[in-house]
Amino acid sequence: MKLKHNLYRQLIAIVLVLFVIIYISMAVILPKTLLPIYEKNIYFNLQLPLDVIHGNIDDSTLKNDVAYIYVRDNMIASSSNLSKVIKLSTNKILEKINKQYGKFNYHGATYYYNTQNDGSSYKVAITNDNYIAEMKADILKSLLPVLFITLLIILVIVAVWSQILVERIKNLKEKVDNLDNDDYSSKNPYKFDDEIEDLSHAIDEMKENLRKQEEYKNQLYQNISHDFKTPLTVMKSYVEAIEDGVQDEKSGLKIIKQEIKKLDIKVHSLLYLNKLNYIKDMDDYKSGTINIVEILTSSVEKFKLTRPEIHWEVNITDKKTVFNGSENMWEAIVDNILSNFMRYAESEIKITVHNHQIIFYNDGPHIDKTVLKEIFSPYRKGIKGQFGLGLSIVRKTVSLLGYDVKVRNEKTGVSFIIK
Repeated sequence: MKLKHNLYRQLIAIVLVLFVIIYISMAVILPKTLLPIYEKNIYFNLQLPLDVIHGNIDDSTLKNDVAYIYVRDNMIASSSNLSKVIKLSTNKILEKINKQYGKFNYHGATYYYNTQNDGSSYKVAITNDNYIAEMKADILKSLLPVLFITLLIILVIVAVWSQILVERIKNLKEKVDNLDNDDYSSKNPYKFDDEIEDLSHAIDEMKENLRKQEEYKNQLYQNISHDFKTPLTVMKSYVEAIEDGVQDEKSGLKIIKQEIKKLDIKVHSLLYLNKLNYIKDMDDYKSGTINIVEILTSSVEKFKLTRPEIHWEVNITDKKTVFNGSENMWEAIVDNILSNFMRYAESEIKITVHNHQIIFYNDGPHIDKTVLKEIFSPYRKGIKGQFGLGLSIVRKTVSLLGYDVKVRNEKTGVSFIIK
């Protein structure tokens, strides 16, 4: 089970962890880093009094935390505070000293010494590690108030910032919760140019897109219903006319068959468009290849009979006429484009395969700019108020195969370019 902690508490916890890390760095790591500097200072302070030390050591002129040993011939003298500084005999101390200056450990404590040998006498200054302990304590005394004040300032800043951040995140959640609520209006008093503001704009755009999709879906259903209702109404009217004896059966059945054919084409187009939504997650449809010349030739021969007055021209200037995809998919693409051309072409339809792209041209009227933007959307109103699925099928199919289709108004006529 996950423990629930709000963002404010998490940020405070992070600040406290950072404070502990900083404290450890200052109280433990920093003193160890500064230790060579402290020791260098100790050796220097031990060196200075050695010049004034003689056989008769005057304790009144010397530091209490530093003890001294003076050796000349067979005589050994020491300061009266030697036993206070280190509880070790003079001879034992001299045995531990083997360099000009240095340190040694005794009973868990560290002792520092510095020596001077002028040939006739040997002098030793020795002290314990109280100096370093005092320096560490002084650092902590100096740092703790600074760290405490810094922590308070950081906590205040984080508290204010986190409160603003939490409110902004709550505002984003509120926006997401009201994506389907058209009456909701966001009240965001904070205006920052950051990632959260970008996310807020993205949510607003998502809501607008969802609204447009819902509006488009409703329009789509309405247009499909209208497109299917028209042939059904015609067939119903002719059936009733035949039954009432107003229409002769032969001519009436002919009209009904024509309407059934139209309805059949619309149903198959709708089913094919829906099928494309399922096969887009399958990769096997991309594995096949076809010779586009054979598809174009077959489709042109088929459509020539519908409008024999149109001049057809097919130009193959590219040696590479193999395209990705299946025969059925390319037939759907070409047939739907040519079917569209058959409604608008005046006297000429030209197809060119060049530089691995297919250009379909007809000399019909230009397409309005407002229509161009959504010409591939299913059941969007097109040229002369026509509705349909054909161009939507073209766009989806070529996209699945890894190609792109564009529409361009020429000086005279319109071109569809697949590349």
